[in-house]
Amino acid sequence: MMVAAAFAMGGMVGSFLNVCASRLPKRASLWSPGSACPACAHPIRWYDNVPVVSFLVLRGRCRDCKAPIAWRYPIVEVGTALLFALAYVRFGLGWELAPALVFLSALMVITVIDLEHLLIPDRVTLPVIAVGFVGSVVLGRPAWLDSLLGIVMGGGIICAIIVGSRLVMGEEGMGQGDITLAAMVGAFVGWRLLLLGLFLAVLVGAAVAAALLAAGRKGRKDPIPFGPFLALGGVVSLFWGKEILQWYLTAFVG
Repeated sequence: MMVAAAFAMGGMVGSFLNVCASRLPKRASLWSPGSACPACAHPIRWYDNVPVVSFLVLRGRCRDCKAPIAWRYPIVEVGTALLFALAYVRFGLGWELAPALVFLSALMVITVIDLEHLLIPDRVTLPVIAVGFVGSVVLGRPAWLDSLLGIVMGGGIICAIIVGSRLVMGEEGMGQGDITLAAMVGAFVGWRLLLLGLFLAVLVGAAVAAALLAAGRKGRKDPIPFGPFLALGGVVSLFWGKEILQWYLTAFVG
């Protein structure tokens, strides 16, 4: 029952994250006006705004103008619901759950915005960095010093990559929003798991970039957002990072 409740809560939060992903890049208010169809601007009725269910009932089209509803909306709602359910299974109904849900929500909305706009808004990352650090001070998980080092190392590593690529290749290898995103991940998981998250992000990002280049979907000069891969590394580090590090140390370090 609690897992189902967490899943349902995640679906509702995912619906709000869709609003955030649409309005934050435009610097529009998140609260008003109410949700409306982007094609005909007709206000969406409350019963047409039920996460996932309304999309299925309406068969993916606006009730009024029949314009197609982007698949991004149910995907974000289901994805957030699954993350919330996993967070409850991992942390239980304790104080650790709240900051984890904030972290996962931020990663979801950042992923969507970066994929659609090649943008990571500071309006999301900076407040969430503060939430992560304060949570570490209050809860001690991770220790506040590990969180602080995670913030500094996360931002510092990405900043060094940007400066290095500018000096060597004459262009920035990453966007400046990746600096605050890496710092945000470090705030929540600490510096050790941050390094794991960065490694996974680079590994998966390189594989996806190579596949896109080989398929002709991207050219060598085409930008590929790094935020979604860093978000994935953050999720894996949050849920299974300690076990992965323990496995690595046991298998390869002894």
